Amino acid sequence: MIIELQILGYVALAMLLAGITGLERELANKPAGLRTHMLVAGAAAFLTGIGEILVTRFDVPEALIQVDPIRIIEAIITGISFLGAGTIIRNREENQVEGLTTAASLLFASAIGIGVVQQQFILTGGAVLLVWVTLRMIKFIEGRGTGS
Repeated sequence: MIIELQILGYVALAMLLAGITGLERELANKPAGLRTHMLVAGAAAFLTGIGEILVTRFDVPEALIQVDPIRIIEAIITGISFLGAGTIIRNREENQVEGLTTAASLLFASAIGIGVVQQQFILTGGAVLLVWVTLRMIKFIEGRGTGS
């Protein structure tokens, strides 16, 4: 039961941290905002945590079970890729593609969830800060360069 509460705490922390990115997307009026980013990070944390529980749950000799945590991460990324693809829109009339940044931020939200469960708190917190700076400050710089 303690591991379950620990993973639940990780899920909550991942959702909180991804909420920072989601809030920025929400304020920018993008298709995937606060709730979506929080849910993506929470799901990634939950799936990663459940994967760790599954490995320890079965009373099987180590020689018979192969643990590959990268497979869990690959599965999460695959799922998020489909979700991110749904946010990308190509406007042929204006020859523009929209939603790429939001798709990338959703992928990053899943990485936040994975990072939290792996107890990489400084790395994950620093990455959240870098994402926020990228989304906020780089947009400001891009806007100045185009005269908008």
